[in-house]
Amino acid sequence: MRRVDHPRFIAAVQRIEDGIDAAWQRFCADSGVHQGTPEERELAEVVLQDTSEFEWRVVDGALKQLTCPECGSGLGAGPTGCTSCDRANGYRFAAREVDRPDVPAGNEHAIRVASAVARTRHRYSPRARAGYELLLPDLLDGVLPTTPQAQRAKHLINQLTDDELEQLITPADLPAR
Repeated sequence: MRRVDHPRFIAAVQRIEDGIDAAWQRFCADSGVHQGTPEERELAEVVLQDTSEFEWRVVDGALKQLTCPECGSGLGAGPTGCTSCDRANGYRFAAREVDRPDVPAGNEHAIRVASAVARTRHRYSPRARAGYELLLPDLLDGVLPTTPQAQRAKHLINQLTDDELEQLITPADLPAR
């Protein structure tokens, strides 16, 4: 079974999507904007004018409201090389991150990066996908690997073929070499 077909991964991505949708819905409500209206699209465009003013889930929610004028994909989710999507994908990384209570500092950053990779996996290399996707469910549960743990995982990932990488389900599946 491929990692992306495993319930562990599917549930983690769904948690992220639900969190992004909830953040966007709250933001729209707080802004007095009804969903499904032209004003919602305008609000999304305003958010993207300066993403550093907003929490990353709101920025990702704004991206989900817009379509790329070049490739027709969701803005920021199109193929690499699409200028508009490449630029928009970068917007999400300027947004604010606030760590949740009772998690290690940096956990929210790791969630944001891992979720961006998992949600637009075609934009990233097999090695990047494996590393971030393996950790995403644990990150959502408040775990954050130490630097030596992350370096060890990267070392092991770098020794595997693309096909082997897709078969990894949890960090424990990495072969000890």
